[in-house]
Amino acid sequence: MHSSTTLLNKWVLENNQLVNKWKQPEGGGDTLSRDHNRTHLRCCSAEFHKLLRKIQGVPHLADQTHLELSVVYNACVFSTALSQFTEAELLLTQAVQRALQMTGVEPVTSDHPVFWRKVLKSAGNTPLNSCVLHLLCLQWAIWLATCQLKTIQELKEELSFLFETLCGEAGDDGRSKTRGKTSDIPLLVTDPRTLVELLQICTSIVQGAERLNEGQSSEALSDLQTASSLPAARTLVAYVHFLSGFCLARMSCPQMAVQCYRKALETDSSCACALYQSMLIYRHLGNIQAEIQALRLLHSTLMLPSAPVPALANTHLLSPSLLLCSQSLSSLLTVPSALSVLHDLALKCVLHGRLSEGVEHYLDLLAVLHSEDEHGVRQKQSQSQVHAEATALPRLPELYLEAGAALLMARRPADCMALCNEVIGTTLELLPEKLVLEDPEERSEAETRDVNMEGEDKVTMLLWTGAAYLLQGHCHTHLKDWKQAVTHYTRCINLLVKVRIKKKGFQPQVPSADMVVKQGTDLCILQRLKGLSLAGRGISFTQTDQLREALRDLLLSLQSFPECVGAGLWCGEVLWRLGRRQEAAACWEKTWSFTTQSSVEALPVYLQEPQSGPLLDSTELRRRIQELGPI
Repeated sequence: MHSSTTLLNKWVLENNQLVNKWKQPEGGGDTLSRDHNRTHLRCCSAEFHKLLRKIQGVPHLADQTHLELSVVYNACVFSTALSQFTEAELLLTQAVQRALQMTGVEPVTSDHPVFWRKVLKSAGNTPLNSCVLHLLCLQWAIWLATCQLKTIQELKEELSFLFETLCGEAGDDGRSKTRGKTSDIPLLVTDPRTLVELLQICTSIVQGAERLNEGQSSEALSDLQTASSLPAARTLVAYVHFLSGFCLARMSCPQMAVQCYRKALETDSSCACALYQSMLIYRHLGNIQAEIQALRLLHSTLMLPSAPVPALANTHLLSPSLLLCSQSLSSLLTVPSALSVLHDLALKCVLHGRLSEGVEHYLDLLAVLHSEDEHGVRQKQSQSQVHAEATALPRLPELYLEAGAALLMARRPADCMALCNEVIGTTLELLPEKLVLEDPEERSEAETRDVNMEGEDKVTMLLWTGAAYLLQGHCHTHLKDWKQAVTHYTRCINLLVKVRIKKKGFQPQVPSADMVVKQGTDLCILQRLKGLSLAGRGISFTQTDQLREALRDLLLSLQSFPECVGAGLWCGEVLWRLGRRQEAAACWEKTWSFTTQSSVEALPVYLQEPQSGPLLDSTELRRRIQELGPI
């Protein structure tokens, strides 16, 4: 008997030494590299499993059951932390059955809910109850880490009882009474009471995300509101507020949703997903200034150094990131990359009159993309946000064109021309002599998917080059260099007429405005480019009194792009100068009648009508019409 007691004390001491070894700063602290920490984790795991084999390798004694289950708990914590879930679950089940057999209870081999209900009932009035509850904590963690939410829901009452029982206990599992290496009570590597608090809120978060994914917003909101009062790390509480906001947004309560997102940010200022969803609500409500402010804050947040994974005292082995692995949750927490946000911010500023800010953001974006350590920058940004979405940026030539358009709007034509030269220098030599496209209306879905990618790239490059020439033409009109403006507009037109559309049974033909099926398509962009370049050239001709040429180009512009306001107004001006005043007045009236302009954000910013160069005063034109009398 004495030898058994000595052996038992030796194992308790060995267990406690292993626990203390892990908790030493040089072992479990955050100062070591991730790889070194992982190696230490594996080493401690192996030693706990080795100790467990020693204990289970001798005839079982009643006094050692508590020790054995404590070591099982410690070994399973490490296995779970290493994502060895199957091994940990098997070890838990076998250990509980072995312990219950010592008390005369028959082994249970049924499914998990039945198994644990019987275990809890059998151990309820025995000294093993606390150990069994601790092991149930770990089983809960494994179910959560492997997204077995149905099982958790089936044992909802039992797990609620577990939470209430452990959180109602005083002290810290008796360890306050047993400090030191000579303790005869086995220490636990993770405090079950703190672990169960973590499990409770993580379960609420994951179940809320799943219900949101299933469209059960009101049910999810009810659970999340209860979870908001649970003790937890601020990052997790922020997630609860964020998901509550998401529920309210789905329930068409945008202002209340914004309040929840604000609470999330007040709780954890690095909660990027709350900023992102706030921005989307402002966008939906049409609050442009608030949207831009949210984009600016989101970009700043995404550029912050990566924050450590949320950790709680004595539970950093089982971190929230291990437990919050639901696909539904990950999709809700997803935010765009920092570069995508910067691009969105730049574009919004330009489209809504904040030109100097927009230009600076575009230049910052291009600087990052061209930095020598581009790969390192992007890698750092991707690591700073676990849930960052790899949103595709426009390709570099298109970013150049957007930035060029912004620079032109900001009255910096020389800088705009420099960016356009970069685009032209990259694409011009790759353009085909002629390009024939199939009518998209006549292509089946399968054919549309199988369109030759090389052909699509050629169309795209042709449109980029044409847009670069168009912007350069705008730059020269801004500088009142009419001859150079005509030259560059002509270069754009000459490129665009290379494109033909082929209908079945007909020869390839020049595309027309009535062929445009949908905004944003290549054909729509081509027609808009053609209309704008013809309008630009026609307006330039008016400045040198070449009125016949001007009228020809302006009429052709209106055929390609009927809603081109500049072409309509200047066409009327040319008609007026040619003495065709009734036609001029009718042309102006028709132009002013356009009430459904295309959204400024439906097409690239470089396809907007220029705000620089010669402009006509509508007040003066209306005065002329009044003096002319009834049309």
